Amino acid sequence: MRHGEPAGRPVLSEARAVLTHEVLAIDERGRRSAISIPAERPLTIYVDRRELVTLMTLGGAPEALVLGYLRNQRLVRALDDIVSIQVDWSVDAVAVVTRHGIQDVEARTAKKVVTTGCGQGSVFGGLMDEVDQIALPADARLAQAGVYRIVDTIRTQQSVYKQAGSVHGCALFTGNGDLLYFVEDVGRHNAVDAIAGLMWLDGVDGADKVFYTTGRLTSEMVIKGAQMGIPFLLSRSGTTQMGQMVAERVGMSLLARCSGRHFLLLAGHERLVFEPQLLDTPYVRPDLRADTEPRD
Repeated sequence: MRHGEPAGRPVLSEARAVLTHEVLAIDERGRRSAISIPAERPLTIYVDRRELVTLMTLGGAPEALVLGYLRNQRLVRALDDIVSIQVDWSVDAVAVVTRHGIQDVEARTAKKVVTTGCGQGSVFGGLMDEVDQIALPADARLAQAGVYRIVDTIRTQQSVYKQAGSVHGCALFTGNGDLLYFVEDVGRHNAVDAIAGLMWLDGVDGADKVFYTTGRLTSEMVIKGAQMGIPFLLSRSGTTQMGQMVAERVGMSLLARCSGRHFLLLAGHERLVFEPQLLDTPYVRPDLRADTEPRD
């Protein structure tokens, strides 16, 4: 025990993980550069050798994450109930040893509720098993003009976010940039699931569609898009290391930081049709264009 630590404190591994990952990005002018994106990795929690859940995490404070998860799930009531928390990044797992076990653990973990927040990745293991079975259309293409039309449409879309904030939005577009569905929810995973349901109900195929989300492009978002058969995924936010890795693995085009005329193409480079002439004229935000038009 280190000096100053309270009695009953669990033994922690103090595991370290690299928090960023360097990838190649291609911007709207076709210029290539190396950028850093956040790392993302699964961490499977084992409590007294029993597999509990898999969380997706940056890995900055894994022992604290596990401790907080156990506390917030009310699986462990007191700190001194835990003997140790040992993280091993070589197998993406953490072993938790308790003093007396978790009472009624089977019953208390049998029913899992998916929250409406950003998600903890508890379904990651099952989804990854299916990645190699996903085949996106090899001939799908998206023109740069289509990207810009999508970004402009989202900017002018009436939304709960503009009125109240605190929600994520997802949308499905045609390859030409025509809006098909727009859904908002308090969690981006809820919004993407709702669009998947609408596609299923309406018999809409994803092979020539483009999916847009306001949230970051994590592995779960990429996998869900691939499961919907969609070859293009756009976001005004960034991506994670595993999100980019999975996109490369399934052959999906991943465009992050989409704003105005700017974007970063991080995967599926061969699918995007660059149109450099579109950058020769100054960009005017679509919500301001009415003010620049001649008045009677």
